[in-house]
Amino acid sequence: MSTYDALGGAGAVRAVVAVFYQRVLDDPDLRAWFDGIDVDRLKAHQRAFLSHALGGPELFAGRPLAAAHAGLGITDDAFDAVAEHLVMTLYDLGAEAGRIEEVRAALEARREVVVSAAPPAPADR
Repeated sequence: MSTYDALGGAGAVRAVVAVFYQRVLDDPDLRAWFDGIDVDRLKAHQRAFLSHALGGPELFAGRPLAAAHAGLGITDDAFDAVAEHLVMTLYDLGAEAGRIEEVRAALEARREVVVSAAPPAPADR
């Protein structure tokens, strides 16, 4: 059984994405990343991407992940915070620990194509 099916299919993905984005947009460290973004459109893309990434139906027709995030200057810290919000959303919505770890691993596998900002120089830390 795919992670998509184990989590509950389309309805579960819809709930996960809704709660996830509420958490992200409520996070003062992440909120600014989404200024000026059509969040409803972003949610639709995220549902399609997440469905596909979890082994569900092939619904994602957006730009490749690297192209969608190119030039945004996303840091490892921002990536980690977003990933943690997704993981905690899954946990809070009752996903099994093993399935959550599968999602965490899938996110981690995409880090290199999402993160584009160099870490701060030692003097900037």
